[in-house]
Amino acid sequence: MRFLKVLFWLLLGGLVAGFVIYNGDERVNVHLWSGLIADFSLPLLLILVFLAGLLPVLLAYHALRWRMRQRITGLERALNDLRAINAMPEPPAGPMPVPIPPQTALPLGDPL
Repeated sequence: MRFLKVLFWLLLGGLVAGFVIYNGDERVNVHLWSGLIADFSLPLLLILVFLAGLLPVLLAYHALRWRMRQRITGLERALNDLRAINAMPEPPAGPMPVPIPPQTALPLGDPL
């Protein structure tokens, strides 16, 4: 899998390098507010636009991964707590014996 990832990035880098070589001298005028005009190189402008579109999606992806890791950690903690509760010894199944208080000696004879 790592080989395919490296191959993909090399192909993408080759495409960008080829685009820059063939279109490096092209200039683009970008009309801004209040009559301002920005003069950009075409490859630079396209790379900036690509990054402007990629960064918000990349940030959302990392936020989603972080949130899912937090949820999984919480669920694993709850599962470990449940396993600890189930591992405790069970109380005896029969009724609990009632302690009998010690008997005091009664005097022989008439209780009144």
